[in-house]
Amino acid sequence: MKIYTKRGDKGHTSLVDGSDVSKSSLRIDTYGTLDELNANTGLLINWLDSETFFDNETKFLKKIQVTLFQLGSQLACDNKEMAKKLPSITEKDTELLEQAIDSMDDELPALKNFILPGGHIAATQAHICRTVCRRCERLCVALDEDQELDYPAVQFLNRLSDYFFALSRLINIRTNIPDVEWVP
Repeated sequence: MKIYTKRGDKGHTSLVDGSDVSKSSLRIDTYGTLDELNANTGLLINWLDSETFFDNETKFLKKIQVTLFQLGSQLACDNKEMAKKLPSITEKDTELLEQAIDSMDDELPALKNFILPGGHIAATQAHICRTVCRRCERLCVALDEDQELDYPAVQFLNRLSDYFFALSRLINIRTNIPDVEWVP
């Protein structure tokens, strides 16, 4: 299979179900942003791999990447019947994020101020993941309003952005770098 088909040279691409769409469509923008989130998550994993006390978090992030890919396959399919046959995210995926957040929360001090992105470079990368995740969530909300998604994409992405925020704080705590607090 060739990497290039030249179909995209005219601004169109195919979805998983074979339908032809403009590369500027909301669906393409949504799963393209999800792909960006997945790539940024991979970079976060690389940063955490350079530290010795993030094995559990790295394993969990790798599972998140698989889940993001599953969500991407759903988003890349406009045919609801075909989409039902693809791997999908479920409410259980959101629950796993909630459990991970609760576990990290046990290790974190109470928030007293807003936190600015910063501290350890991996914490900053977690904030980048959080902001890309929020953008993807907004796009999923728009896509859901337009086409009614049959899977809990919005809930999952909402919780995932919370996970990245908690993870950024955990990284700073474990590396003894203080969070950058916003104090007006």
